[in-house]
Amino acid sequence: MTLDWAAGALVIFVASFVMGLTGFGIALVAMAFLPWLMEPATAIIVLTVYALVFSLVVMVQLRRDVTPRALVDLFAGTIVGTPLGVWVLASLPVSALNRLIGLVLVVVVALERYRALPVLSGRGWGLGAGVLAGLVGGAVGTPGPPVIVYATTQGWPPRTLKANIMTFFVVNQGVILLGYWWAGLLTPTALRATAVFAAPALAGALVGIALFGRLDAAVFRRIVFALLLVSGLLLLGRG
Repeated sequence: MTLDWAAGALVIFVASFVMGLTGFGIALVAMAFLPWLMEPATAIIVLTVYALVFSLVVMVQLRRDVTPRALVDLFAGTIVGTPLGVWVLASLPVSALNRLIGLVLVVVVALERYRALPVLSGRGWGLGAGVLAGLVGGAVGTPGPPVIVYATTQGWPPRTLKANIMTFFVVNQGVILLGYWWAGLLTPTALRATAVFAAPALAGALVGIALFGRLDAAVFRRIVFALLLVSGLLLLGRG
């Protein structure tokens, strides 16, 4: 066991714990720290695989609460936006990717502070959120913010909200992985890292699920977003 592996395993455990606890956030949390430990492209691919698997498990559990017709525009948008995001990941140098990841993290924290969003009705909003999720997800592995912002304005009941978001992530992450394969980004190094960190990812998700409802959600959320902001600023400055 090397120090880099131990640090990577800890980050992925914590990020998976956050996803098990909240239903999202594995890439947001992990990408705040993994670029310090491995190539950004490798980290993004690893987390995309994990996010797909975890989202699929939750989607199956909540399949009766999914409303497919409400997701059509999101699906169409993500298919359109993903190729450009994959191209960005394949084309940008490491320093530019790190700064882009940092910028996304800072924007996410800013969005989290602004809660009074109006209802985003009309097909254009769904298509736009899907395009942004495909673009940002393909480029830096964090497709959640645009879709979560959109979904929280739709008036869906809590179970439907979670079920629809997870169903979208299954499609979104599947399309992104297909794009990575097409672009030649599913390298042996990325696949090996996915296998190496699978155990801490699973353990973190299971602990998060087990502790769901037992932690002070508000305090936990503030700590997570403070860490995202600090790491995002550091990545922006370091490149």
